[in-house]
Amino acid sequence: MDLFRFTRTYRSARRLQQIINILLKHGFGRIIDQIHLGRYVPFRKRLRAFGQWPALKGPSVPERLRIAFGEMGPSFIKLAQILSSRPDLITAQFANEFKKLQDEVPPFPVAEAKRITEEELKRPLNEVFLEFVEKPVAAASIAQVHHARLTDGSEVVVKVQRPGIREQIETDINILFTVARLLDRYVPESRFFNPVGIVEEFSKTVRKELDFIVEAKNCSRFRANFADNPDIYIPRVYAEFVTEKVLVMERVDGVRIDDVPAIVDMGVDRKRLVKVSVEAYFKMILEDGFFHADPHPGNLLVLPEGKLAFLDFGIVGRVSPEMMETMANTFLALIKKDFNRLIDQYIELGYVPDDVDLEKFRREFRTDLLYYLEPLYGMTLQEINFSQYLDVITHIALKHRMQIPSDLLLINKAMLILENIGRELDPAFDFVAAAEPYASKLVRERYSFNKIYDKVSRNVAEFGDFFLLFPKQIKRVIQKVLRDDLHMKLSHSGLDRLITDMDRSSNRITFGMIISATLLSSAIMQAAGVGSKIFGISILALISFGIAFLLGIWLIISIIRSGRL
Repeated sequence: MDLFRFTRTYRSARRLQQIINILLKHGFGRIIDQIHLGRYVPFRKRLRAFGQWPALKGPSVPERLRIAFGEMGPSFIKLAQILSSRPDLITAQFANEFKKLQDEVPPFPVAEAKRITEEELKRPLNEVFLEFVEKPVAAASIAQVHHARLTDGSEVVVKVQRPGIREQIETDINILFTVARLLDRYVPESRFFNPVGIVEEFSKTVRKELDFIVEAKNCSRFRANFADNPDIYIPRVYAEFVTEKVLVMERVDGVRIDDVPAIVDMGVDRKRLVKVSVEAYFKMILEDGFFHADPHPGNLLVLPEGKLAFLDFGIVGRVSPEMMETMANTFLALIKKDFNRLIDQYIELGYVPDDVDLEKFRREFRTDLLYYLEPLYGMTLQEINFSQYLDVITHIALKHRMQIPSDLLLINKAMLILENIGRELDPAFDFVAAAEPYASKLVRERYSFNKIYDKVSRNVAEFGDFFLLFPKQIKRVIQKVLRDDLHMKLSHSGLDRLITDMDRSSNRITFGMIISATLLSSAIMQAAGVGSKIFGISILALISFGIAFLLGIWLIISIIRSGRL
């Protein structure tokens, strides 16, 4: 019924039909049937397959899904890009494939960009800009960027949201939620990937990117955090020209951080540049608790004076004080080879699923940590491949089904990108040594008087609340027992699918019995010669037979469309 209500709108039904056709094209017909979306497959294709979809040879399933996402448009491209940083949700094989999907979308007409800008700023373009360059400098799935000059002569960039993209993404999110629920209901093995959770995370992330006011606030916060850092440059946001769909920022001219020849030509010290970029990230993560979560080379520009400029603040990550403390505990445990303490920390934070045998988990997880990490203790810092180390940690977590927070994975992703950039600019750069001062400071702060006092105060307050509330709660439970008013709530699991299938089967059996009865009555009327005749055939018998024939054809078509012969 939810699906029926959803697909009543013409726009949603057309979009769902388009998505299904693309999935069929890339060999996902069986999944469509399995989640009961076969009714939306064109009848001609259903009749040709007759319920048996052929398995495609050649590309792997992750590769075919990546190609399909690329054809489905901006929403699915953005979904694949977000999932590429979540191997814990979709496995490393799918994540690595989705990393290949680039956000390459053709620009929309400049007339539309001008119209949207004027509507959002509520004034003619010439009252805001002396010049508005018509050719966009960049075009992505959500917006495109134009160079411009304000009336006061300031050089700026204007980020304009694609027309209709918000409605399209909302439609796609609704479709994704519907498909995710169907997967969860009809494909039990998909629950390992938590499809509904994936769509929820995607919807939260992409909706934030659709609001340029949020991005402007992120940029202003970064600018304040690095106001005293002479090596980092954050562009200014022109708050008076910011709306949900238009963002005007200071124009920054520089070269991409991975363009090594251009950096050499500018005479910038590459070793110092790596140090600046890495220290900026450690400051964001371990001091500010607020970091730029999309540091690909296009978003990091090197300025002629040697400064590093950050661009695009749509995707950010946050580090809570609890997570910082976790990092301090982890760092201490790794230094002291105290793997038991490390495991206890993970269990306490809820990273380990509830249904896991803790003793078995401790034993196997400790074995894996010893196997993978013990060799690192005999190496110098420069010999350690930091990206490989993080990859090993992630794989161990995936193997043991640990629930890794999304912000922690964003940190992982940012660190890997930075390390790759650092090795290009300075192959001898010691990434771990650069982290040591910040990690040591974090550890020292963990044992500071203020930290200990705050923790003790919180624990005392929680204990006090428990001490006061526990007797009242026990009294309430006893009163309900004495009044015979204690209820237990039980919920079934998996019966909804069985009930649905039984209803469908019984309806088809009933329908078949009606058809059989109609055919039988037709034969009886013909044998008894009831009513008028034409060419020796009873007209009533002929009409009855025709009705039964049409109903039989209808039943056969519905069975074929359902994909269950």
